[in-house]
Amino acid sequence: MSESDDPVAAARADGRTTLTEAEAKALLANAGVATTEFAVADDPAAAADAAADIGFPVVLKVSSPSVAHKSEWADGAGVALGLADRDAVETAAERVFDAADAEGIDAEVLVEEARDVDAGTEVIVGGLRDPSFGPVVLTGLGGVFTEVYEDTSHRLAPLDRGEAREAIEELTAAKLLAGYRGGPAADVDALADVVCAVGDLLVEREGIAEVDVNPVLAGAGGAVALDALVLLEDGER
Repeated sequence: MSESDDPVAAARADGRTTLTEAEAKALLANAGVATTEFAVADDPAAAADAAADIGFPVVLKVSSPSVAHKSEWADGAGVALGLADRDAVETAAERVFDAADAEGIDAEVLVEEARDVDAGTEVIVGGLRDPSFGPVVLTGLGGVFTEVYEDTSHRLAPLDRGEAREAIEELTAAKLLAGYRGGPAADVDALADVVCAVGDLLVEREGIAEVDVNPVLAGAGGAVALDALVLLEDGER
């Protein structure tokens, strides 16, 4: 990745320690992690055009380094699901821009393909730089269940696919990935590769303080990052 295309360098140049979701997904994609198809738009008409190019239905989210928890922002304006046509996209985008103006923050919107979360299991893959142990990767049940069940495992980075699989398979949620009640089994190797990639990012990029990929949708066809947050260390690295 050239410096001009490096999301971390772009954030540093802007004096930021938080990457936007688009920047975080670009960083993950460069590390080999599959992400949803997405585009960033700066007005409602451009958002509708992007949605038409991606294909309906789409998801629309606020895109701003000032907004870390999009679903909780502006009374729910930060995330709109299942938008089926241009009018719905423009309306959702207008809500975002109006709320951003009211709060005095700069914002764009991220438009991405909608995925059927019932077709897989939502998993969290995270990582942080522990002051005692260094880079540590977390894996667990993701989505809205992350804080409810606290079903997680941890490994020091870097790690290989075998170690990542062990971390996944020791979760209580592993039985969901194995094809619970006759459902299709998830591609655990693909999910393990996401775990490894997050660990490698922390090892290779010392300026990254934290990575939160939640959820990763793990299904029979692979593992796809639906959302991502990357925080940087203070200072230039």
